[in-house]
Amino acid sequence: MGGRRSGRSVAKGHSLGGAEAGGAVSLLMLLFPGWGRGLERPLSPYGIVLDAGSSHTSMFIYKWPADKENDTGIVGQHSSCNVRGGGISSYADDPSRAGQSLVECLDQALQEVPKESHVHTPLYLGATAGMRLLNLTSPEASANVLAAVTRTLTRYPFDFRGAHILSGQDEGVFGWVTANYLLENFIKYGWVGRWFRPRKGTLGAMDLGGASTQITFETASPAEDPANEVRLRLYGQHYCVYTHSFLCYGRDQVLRRLLAGAPQTHGFHPCWPRGYSTQVLLQDVYESPCTAAQRPQTFNSSTRVSLAGSSDPALCRGLILGLFNFSSCHFSRCSFNGIFQPPVAGNFMAFSAFFYTVDFLRSVMGLPVATLQQLETAVVAGCNQTWSQVRPSPAFSRVAQEAPVSRCQPAAPWVVIPAVPPGAHLQGRGVH
Repeated sequence: MGGRRSGRSVAKGHSLGGAEAGGAVSLLMLLFPGWGRGLERPLSPYGIVLDAGSSHTSMFIYKWPADKENDTGIVGQHSSCNVRGGGISSYADDPSRAGQSLVECLDQALQEVPKESHVHTPLYLGATAGMRLLNLTSPEASANVLAAVTRTLTRYPFDFRGAHILSGQDEGVFGWVTANYLLENFIKYGWVGRWFRPRKGTLGAMDLGGASTQITFETASPAEDPANEVRLRLYGQHYCVYTHSFLCYGRDQVLRRLLAGAPQTHGFHPCWPRGYSTQVLLQDVYESPCTAAQRPQTFNSSTRVSLAGSSDPALCRGLILGLFNFSSCHFSRCSFNGIFQPPVAGNFMAFSAFFYTVDFLRSVMGLPVATLQQLETAVVAGCNQTWSQVRPSPAFSRVAQEAPVSRCQPAAPWVVIPAVPPGAHLQGRGVH
């Protein structure tokens, strides 16, 4: 099967690691009654959501064992399935394959959801930054991919509620609510068998995806930019939330931008290990709108150039920080690139590629990463290693087989540091 995970309730509090973060968009589509056509007390206790990220798609089957609490749903994860292949945006040249890629997991859903519940089981697909980028470069290709996906989904006997490209704001807010829901910051099931609201605040959420990164947190200050403010009512309580999605600042797109900038700036890649070299196809580097500003006026897309690593953490850090503009701001305060951000309050939970990056340094390289200072030290240690030191590691080989080699590149951790709010600290399995 396509990477099945099963049977875990999300009403229990636990840390958000890489696996749990995959449902960040999915869970909220079921919690919010206004998304799509709306979720008005489904006749089926099941719901199916396809979370179509930039690098892969995951299917989640949810079950709600109880009625709504103060007009907000109580949801548990029944099982999940990782779709084989890349994200649906990677099928822009052959849209039919985008739909076909979902079949294995949808067939699993047919078996796991009782047959008598099929016709009443809501089915959603929410696409994130990968499809937002495709929609920028080719709206026609984006529409064709969604149409192909829709044709596949409507062939199944479920209650199809639509396939949509989520806005960056939606993605950020969904991640924030999901993280706090999983950690029981909104509502908790007590030992006396009743739901109650715990007396604790919310955590901020930082979600590093493949094509974008989101930061979202509760704030008492009014937003100077209305586009960054969202007001929510959950479990009878009102929340004012700041959120922003930085397109082209996801892990994969940042690594691509570094790949575009390294040969132009240095003639080598300072973030790659010394002794490692490869042939880079220029089409792969410059086809993304995220590298448009670095694209030469004339170049042969079929040309391959040789690029070697140099294991230089100082130059690597400078190359990455060059992607962030901290000087331009037309508001009272900004994060970077002139984007308004109010004072950061409270603790944060970081997930998705944040988790994978920190987990790689901790589990594979055996380095402590409990604080930002330790994280910086670990990154320098990683960037100083040569290819001959890195490659023989059994753990490195295992990770390289399980995921694209970009996850193992020492460049990736530097992406984390500029985005972590001042004063945040790392603890346990995430940024708190």
